[in-house]
Amino acid sequence: MNIRPYRHIERRKSRMIKVGNVVVGGDAPISVQTMTNTLTTDINATLEQINLSAEAGADIIRVSCPDKESTQALKEIVKLSPIPIVADIHFHYLRAIEAADAGAACLRINPGNIGNIKKVKEVISVAKQNETSIRIGVNAGSLEKNILEKYGEPTPEALVESALNHIRILKEHDFHDYKISVKASDVFFGCCSLYATSRHR
Repeated sequence: MNIRPYRHIERRKSRMIKVGNVVVGGDAPISVQTMTNTLTTDINATLEQINLSAEAGADIIRVSCPDKESTQALKEIVKLSPIPIVADIHFHYLRAIEAADAGAACLRINPGNIGNIKKVKEVISVAKQNETSIRIGVNAGSLEKNILEKYGEPTPEALVESALNHIRILKEHDFHDYKISVKASDVFFGCCSLYATSRHR
């Protein structure tokens, strides 16, 4: 019996996608990602964190893009960054379009949160043009209202349903270069999530 079972990773079969020059999924090495906590408009401070993160072993880094000034700064940051940039977009579809045009290797969005289908199609079109992948980020703290009403709380099943809904939107528009992040800050809930995942393979 392995006394350190956490060191054994049984990987599920998945498609490979690219985040800049980093291959994610399939049998590619597991990549390390972190996030800056600077104001993205402070280009020097943001680049300093990116460089320190890269030196520490990060393969990919996420940068917040809450406003137009941030996506404008992103263009310079992308040029000087030693590792691929994921632009963190929450709700405004124009920020996603600007970030992709600025050279972001990946967009962190939830397609269902950025507006009507016309806006989603615009983001997907620009992502395709720029060879920008998409990260669907589902968070227990910001689930859609209708899903929370259905399940009563952010259960593992609620998180999975949210992720599948967002995936469906991308697939309906022939976009397949996506990865999924599902997270919860509650430790007990996280254990339940792992349990639920193992049961529903």
